Parts: sequence; structure tokens; C-alpha cells
Amino acid sequence: MTKITFITGGQRSGKSSFAQDMALENSSKPVYLATSRIWDEEHKKRIERHKADRDERWENIEEEKFISQHNFSNKVVLMDCVTLWLTNFYFDNNSDIEKSLIEAKNEFEALIKQDAHYIIVTNEIGLGGMPENEIQRKFTDLQGWMNQHIASLADEVYFMVSGIPMKVK
Repeated sequence: MTKITFITGGQRSGKSSFAQDMALENSSKPVYLATSRIWDEEHKKRIERHKADRDERWENIEEEKFISQHNFSNKVVLMDCVTLWLTNFYFDNNSDIEKSLIEAKNEFEALIKQDAHYIIVTNEIGLGGMPENEIQRKFTDLQGWMNQHIASLADEVYFMVSGIPMKVK
């Protein structure tokens, strides 16, 4: 039976650590589904730091967009993260939020047809001030709408604050 645990919060709020601990509590061999593209050298270093946080117990899969094409049946899957995954749709669709949202929702819904425990990390980017440019504002809207969609389907939702998980749902 599919279970969705959704973890949101700000940057460096402890989301990934909390999610990794949860995955290891639920499986001796969890899957780490990394969704990021490597955008530049600084970003590459962040990705390498995340990889170094995981040991041989993890099965690592890197997938920028088409997450449903992998077989996750009966596994614990940590998807990190929705924000980077959505960025790939957004850039590939030339900042078209409607098209990006439709494609991301379709891909996510195809993913969760597989019976697995999905632990999904995202960013709550709409808590700050109004972004200064149109591209950022549109992406903030896209992120917020996708977060709402996933949260509505989730069995559990956690909001991370300074490394402390607060159960919302």
C-alpha cells in the first residue's frame, strides 16, 4: 500500500537529515531518489556533500524528471527534492507554469501508483518576501501549488523549523 510522508520547510531547516533518518528507520536498504541537475560548481559541491551523508545502505537513483519510470514497488523511497525536480520542468518549459504544473502532477501521480513508502522533501519558498522578478514569482507560485497537491495526497506532513519536525498532518 502506498504511503506518502511529505517534509517541507526552509533552506537548511533539517529536512534532508530528518528524511534520511526516517527512511533508515523504515528500511535497511532505502532508495535515495535525487532529482537535481548540476547547474554549476557550487551546486555540484552541494550534491557531493549530500552524497557523502549516505552510506552503502542506500540505493542511489538520479532522475531529473521522469521519476515514475523507475520500479520502486515495496521500497522506501526518499525523493530529494521537489523544488529541484520542478525546476527542471520549469526551465525545460520556458517558465510556463501551467504546462510545468500539469506535467509534474501527471508524473507524480504516475509515481505513486506503485506501492511504496515515499518520503518526499520540498522547500517552502513562499514564506519569504515577494520575489523581485517575474521568473522567481512564477516559480514560487508553481512550487506552492505543487506542494499543496502533494500535501493533499500525503498521509503525513511535517514542517521543519531549525532542525525540529512539527507534524502538520
